Amino acid sequence: MMRPKTCRHTFRATLLLSLATPAFAFDWDDLPPAVIPTLAATASAVEGFAPAGWIVEAKATGDLDGDGRPDAAFVLHGTDPKLVIDNSGGIGGDQIDTNPRILGVALATKDGFRLAVQNATLIPRRTQPNIDDAFSPEDGLSISRGSVRVAISLFANAGGWGMSNIDFTFRLIDGTLRLIGYDRTDTQRNSGETETVSINYPSGRMSDAKGRIDDDKETKVWRKAPASQGPTVDQIGDGIEFDPTK
Repeated sequence: MMRPKTCRHTFRATLLLSLATPAFAFDWDDLPPAVIPTLAATASAVEGFAPAGWIVEAKATGDLDGDGRPDAAFVLHGTDPKLVIDNSGGIGGDQIDTNPRILGVALATKDGFRLAVQNATLIPRRTQPNIDDAFSPEDGLSISRGSVRVAISLFANAGGWGMSNIDFTFRLIDGTLRLIGYDRTDTQRNSGETETVSINYPSGRMSDAKGRIDDDKETKVWRKAPASQGPTVDQIGDGIEFDPTK
């Protein structure tokens, strides 16, 4: 499927950084590595899954395994000060937090929670100052009707006109999160062109709609979903780079 040229990998480029930042700016090609810890197997509360140096940034509750008890999905965010980069005088802000995130799912037990899923790739780490943070704690995580929804976005404050909003809907199947719904809207801010791809894996259907932000009309094409079932959260990898049609 064709995408707007600036909506994916070209966003990762630092097209305008050399012009917009001073010569003494941080070398973003030499970003310190981030260590992903293994979470505890059980905890009395969701906060108990956060290791030292991590915080619970977002949390949602709801029954995910059909036993009538409130399970939990959560996002942990690292707080390592070495990964908060001094970007004084550069684009994107004076400080850029490059700490990674972990998406977790914990099932309710009589004593608290049992960890079912740990994933540190779906929500990408911020690694460039001209690319905004992909995750919003306010509306990036929710549980509804037994499914977990994770929303991320792609927005370049310099270096490109495209932006993307992506929703992943997962269901807990065979002990892991498996994708059942995918929605991505790519928008070209300069031309106003939009493209929305929606996939419903259980129904086996997907749509591709093209339009403009200044016009309610759109052209929508329906076709068969690219697979009989969606990938697991670990198979997706980086949620921004994921292309379900390949």
